[in-house]
Amino acid sequence: MAARLEISLFGTCVVRIAGDEPQEIRGAKHRALFAILATAQLGRRTRTYLQQTLWGDTSYDAGHQNLRRALSDLRSILGDDFPTLFHVTNSDIELDLEHVTYLGGPGDGAFLEDLNIRERTFVDWVQTVRANPSQVAALFRAAPKAQSGRPRPRMTALPLKVMGHDPNLRVLADWVAEEACRSLSRSNLLTVISHLSSRAMAQRSFSIDDVRETLNVDYLIAGTLRRVGAELVADFDFVDARTGSILWNRHIACPESTFSEQLQGRLANVIQAIGRTIAEVAISYVRDRPLPQIEDHNLLIAGVSLMHKRQMRDFLKSRELLTEAANRAPNAADIHAWIGKWYVLSVFNGWTVDAADDTQKALDNTARALDIDPESSFGLTIDGFAHNNLLQDMSVAEERYNMALEVNPNESLSWLLRGTLMAFQDDGKAAVRGIETARNLSPIDPFGYFYDSLASSAYVAAEDYEKALEFADRSLTMNDRHLSTLRVRTTALHFLGRTDEARVTAQELMRRQPDFSLEFYRRTHPSAKHHVGQRVIEALTAAGVT
Repeated sequence: MAARLEISLFGTCVVRIAGDEPQEIRGAKHRALFAILATAQLGRRTRTYLQQTLWGDTSYDAGHQNLRRALSDLRSILGDDFPTLFHVTNSDIELDLEHVTYLGGPGDGAFLEDLNIRERTFVDWVQTVRANPSQVAALFRAAPKAQSGRPRPRMTALPLKVMGHDPNLRVLADWVAEEACRSLSRSNLLTVISHLSSRAMAQRSFSIDDVRETLNVDYLIAGTLRRVGAELVADFDFVDARTGSILWNRHIACPESTFSEQLQGRLANVIQAIGRTIAEVAISYVRDRPLPQIEDHNLLIAGVSLMHKRQMRDFLKSRELLTEAANRAPNAADIHAWIGKWYVLSVFNGWTVDAADDTQKALDNTARALDIDPESSFGLTIDGFAHNNLLQDMSVAEERYNMALEVNPNESLSWLLRGTLMAFQDDGKAAVRGIETARNLSPIDPFGYFYDSLASSAYVAAEDYEKALEFADRSLTMNDRHLSTLRVRTTALHFLGRTDEARVTAQELMRRQPDFSLEFYRRTHPSAKHHVGQRVIEALTAAGVT
């Protein structure tokens, strides 16, 4: 069983390993070290900060030796549990907060009341927290106030209202709601209530409160359908069921003779707008809000959305939110799969401080997802993603993607990643087919840059460099931190003969990832030994990358 650390920060500071025979840490500075890490963003502090805070104005070498000695003491005390709890590098010390349970709370006494450590920096830090204990209040989850008991937001589409008694319009109005629900249900981030359940609500007058209470939804689509001359006009309102406020509305007019055909494509824009809005609302909601006050579904939506934002602080915040979501819903397979994807992106984009450890965490989380639900199409997909991008095991990746599509032929991400796998294996036509299928099936798109980036790779494999550049540019507009997009853009520009622009893009790649090299690419990228990978290497070399 994995180690479980219990920490009490208010009143008497208690640090112990839970179990049949709890093991308590007693040294004052040992406990203070745990407290400083346990209250840090992602549990991580620099060695310099720890040395100065716990050993004050002693020389750097003395502080360095004191910290090494404290870690050595803890290694002896914790034994095999030490590497589970601590991740140590030359610059940072990280306490793995996934293994930490916080006991008590601010009502139990002053912050670190019994730690009589006299170093000025430590005393100042403690006094700062005591003056504003709310800054660490989010750590205490004993009685969260805003959990909804479900990890994904729930929504439905009500049949559009029809003015008058035209039976044909009523059939179409019902069909529109059915199509909307069907498209939304393809998302791994939503729970969609069938329009059959909402149909009864549309047969009578109702309030938003009625819908929320009856169907237990967070969001809903409502609207009207009417005939105007030779056209049918559909008006959609996207409503926050908690407040009754209309988040936006859309107006669609189509010739009546082609309404069914045209609405399919036009409705896709409505569905994607829903995805973006839910993501934006969730991100806004979690800003500066303690974890206990965040509903479960906002944790997941915001966590996934922030994972795909361009700022590193957002990426780091994402893991915090997803970890909390997993703590609240430990048997939700999809949440563990999303955490697995976080670690894949961390390693593959070169953002990790310990690639081997994060690789193992990615595989552990996807394995956990499949232990919970062996037929989770999303879990299978992310497990394939990890095997392909981290282990370069294309055979296992292809097997996982195929299994996912057998379970759910509408799994958009499986089509996307399978298409990318085909690109890595030089099958450009299959790659483009997979990417286009994925884009058609993608119902909500808070991370569209990722789809565009992989589409760019597929078009490079198909040697359609104009298309590759188009999708790379669109992806970089939304997220310029996705480094593989810069590699693909350099490749597309090189083979289009735009040498100077390729060189500028390569310089931007090296600025963002100074340790990148052709040797690193050859060693780590799944496609490096294939023809498409050789084309990337040719382009990067010509653009000045060594």
